[in-house]
Amino acid sequence: MEERKIRAVEIAEQALDEAGRHGASAAEVGVDQGEGFSVTVRQGELETIEHNRDKSLGVTVYCGRSTGSASTSDFSSAAVRDTVKAACTIARYTAEDKANGLADQNRLATSFPDLELYHPWELSVEKASDLAFECEASARNADKRIVNSEGATLTTHGGQHIYANSHGFIGVNQTSRHSISCAVIGREGDSGMQRDFWYSISRLAPELDSPAIIGQRAAQRTLRRLGGRQVKTCQVPVLFEAPVASSLLSHFIAAIRGSALYRNASFLQESLGEQVFSSGIRIHEQPHLKRALGSTSFDNEGVATVSREIVEDGVLNGYVLDSYSARRLGLETTGNAGGVHNLTLDSGELDFDHLLGALGTGLLVTELLGHGINGVTGDYSRGAAGFWVEKGEISHPVDEITIAGNLKQMFRGIRAVGSDVDLRRAVRTGSILVDQMTVAGE
Repeated sequence: MEERKIRAVEIAEQALDEAGRHGASAAEVGVDQGEGFSVTVRQGELETIEHNRDKSLGVTVYCGRSTGSASTSDFSSAAVRDTVKAACTIARYTAEDKANGLADQNRLATSFPDLELYHPWELSVEKASDLAFECEASARNADKRIVNSEGATLTTHGGQHIYANSHGFIGVNQTSRHSISCAVIGREGDSGMQRDFWYSISRLAPELDSPAIIGQRAAQRTLRRLGGRQVKTCQVPVLFEAPVASSLLSHFIAAIRGSALYRNASFLQESLGEQVFSSGIRIHEQPHLKRALGSTSFDNEGVATVSREIVEDGVLNGYVLDSYSARRLGLETTGNAGGVHNLTLDSGELDFDHLLGALGTGLLVTELLGHGINGVTGDYSRGAAGFWVEKGEISHPVDEITIAGNLKQMFRGIRAVGSDVDLRRAVRTGSILVDQMTVAGE
């Protein structure tokens, strides 16, 4: 890996030199390399083995305020020259935009702490297959009502990303990611079939859940959905289970992203300093957590990432901006080129069972379907499945329903956030209880 890193840095430097020779006033380069494999088993048989080894070079040049981009997967010197030449040619034919340009030099990262993001897994295909077989067998053998399987998959991947620009910045990120997943199908009598899944993901292989536990969890989640039915249309509290609750935060981030704001296409337009969540809600970024999936010391423009408070006591303190959108808005980048970094909604003291008690009578959502979100108005409507809850106890599974509301009201109506935080993605939250939504069924 060290030799590949040195070669990648050389390629980045060559591309920047070429951009200068072609008359570019500034340039930035991304060099990505990665390799890994995945193994999938199904019904007790090995189904697929996929090896991947990817590499790419992306070049963006600036001729004044005009910009052009080109990319290649060929790392030869001739290909690098041709790619830079193509980017420069494009730049000469594009209109100027005063917001174009590299990130300001004084915002670039100068410190690169070891965040322990790279932990390669020395794993043979045979061993990976054994682990996948164990996972699927655990699910299939859990109960006779498990009648089919979509398989179990083990994936391991490691790679590096190098970003460099003509300010003299060069940053290197080496990362690994490993996962095991399983999905099975259950049936009971004439009530129809149901499907569910479970997975574990980590930078570090020993931190993965065991294959047996993942398989058992997939089976349990499938079995509990058997016998699902609709409910009558009503307005009730809704509890979003942690694995789907992160989608609410994703909608929030989309609404405060610079690209939506400068286009005047957000329901949170001009909401800075206003109460957008219920009191007590805190949402913040933690980009320097060790081994976390959203950790990095610099963003996709080389800007230093910092821990920051986005929402405090329900009040919106900041947006999510890259350099371009910040200039369009007359603001400064927040170090979010490429997305957010371990966005965290602080949890409360209630565990999942106590959240059900706080819900009382209403709907527990465990799966969301479709994408019925209007980013301009905040109107929210999605297909859903889950469980009807009576007096704090799960009564029966529910499917073929729609939940609807408005994200502004939903955010202000968050009653509680559970302590069951899901750490398997770059957006971290426990289950979220919203005080009222429309549930459309029969």
